[in-house]
This record gives sequence, C-alpha cells and structure tokens, in this order.
Amino acid sequence: MRSAAFVLLVLGCGSSGVGDAGPGQDTGVAPDAAQDTSTQDAPAGDAPGLFLPMGFTLTPYLSEQPVRMFSGAAPATEPGRDYAAVLETDAGRLVLDLTEAETPTTVNSFVFLARNRYFDGIAFHRVLDGFVAQAGDPNTLQDNRARWGTGGPGYGFGLEVVPSLRFDARGVLGMARSSSPNSNGSQFFITLAPTQSLNGMYTVFGRVLEGDAVLDRIARNAGPMTPPATPTRLTRVYIVERAR
Repeated sequence: MRSAAFVLLVLGCGSSGVGDAGPGQDTGVAPDAAQDTSTQDAPAGDAPGLFLPMGFTLTPYLSEQPVRMFSGAAPATEPGRDYAAVLETDAGRLVLDLTEAETPTTVNSFVFLARNRYFDGIAFHRVLDGFVAQAGDPNTLQDNRARWGTGGPGYGFGLEVVPSLRFDARGVLGMARSSSPNSNGSQFFITLAPTQSLNGMYTVFGRVLEGDAVLDRIARNAGPMTPPATPTRLTRVYIVERAR
C-alpha cells in the first residue's frame, strides 16, 4: 500500500499531515511574474473552446484520452520556452505560471502529465482555510475516500528546492510529498495564504497569475482529515507556451 504524502500544517502550535499521491513538494515563483500577465480569450486554432492567455499558444496534447500510469515522465518541455498551466475547474479557471528554468524536473513532470490529460476529472481532496488546496490524486476518481491522498502516477522524483522560490504569498504552487524527499509525483497544492513553514521542505514550481478569486470557491474539507462533501474537480488541465 502506497503511503500518503504530506503537506505539514502549522497553525498556532498544532500540526497535521496532508495526504498526497506524488512524492515531494516544491515551492516556486515564476521568474517572469513581474511581466504583463494580462489574458484574454484568444482564437485557439486547433484548440477550440480552450482559453489561451495573451501571447501563448497551446502545447499539444500527447494523448486523446486520460492516461494515469507511467514508469516515468518523458521529456515534455523544450529549452527557451515559457510555460503556463490552465486549470479549468467547476469553481472557475486558474492560470498558473510555471518555473521551468528554476525547477525543470518538476515542471517537466507536471507538463508531461497534463499533456496526457492525467489531471482531468481529479478532485481537490484536501482544502484547508489559511493553508492549502491540494489535488492531483487519481484515486479521487474512485468512491473509496479512504484511499484519497495516497495515489500517484507510478513514479517519483526528488525535491528541487530553490532558496529564492518561497511560499511567501497566497497562490504559490507546490508539490506535495510523503515523508520521503524523493516521493514527488502528481499531487500538488496551491497556498491559500503565506505559508513560510513549508519553505525548504517542498518544491515551489509556479504561481497563480489569474483566478485568485477561484481559490475562495474551492470546496473546503468537512474536517481536518475529511475530504469535502462535494469536492471541486479539475474538469480540464492543459499547458500553454510562448518564447522566453
């Protein structure tokens, strides 16, 4: 049985684990976060119905149907390209800038999974006010909630902690993991408040560029270790890119 991954919760003097399917959590802030991040619905060309941030094009899918088991992440990014992820949820849309230059292994894995439609339909299974919203576990597609937080893509990889990338704000994207630093996989989290206690322990690999208000609409846990009664789901996740 795969062990659950953790996002350590430190609120006051209490703590509790956050289950995660994939090993490791990284913290990162996109290097171009200070650039103009205005977005608009743009013609999607071969991607009708998809949202393309201004200046970005769709990174093509690698599969027609969701694939959720792999022996490892194949190369899915290219040098000199700037990547962002669009997370369409039943609570609204999030656009996340990815730190491909600082955390290339983590970003490549996330992009690889998204391009294989891995995340489509998966739920935010642990959402705690003032802490994080966590998703990425394919077990949330099943009814057995006791297994939620323990699933992954079939492979793991290590931390990519970059001192300049910190959980210093709401909307920071990190990788969740178990107690092993080499247990990053597919589970990720978005901070709902500055969470400095996670610095150096998890990999930061992006930041919310658009959709901050959506974070308030993601369904919260029924209890510290009890998933939301009706969880918010990722209806579709895709990758967009532009020249750096």
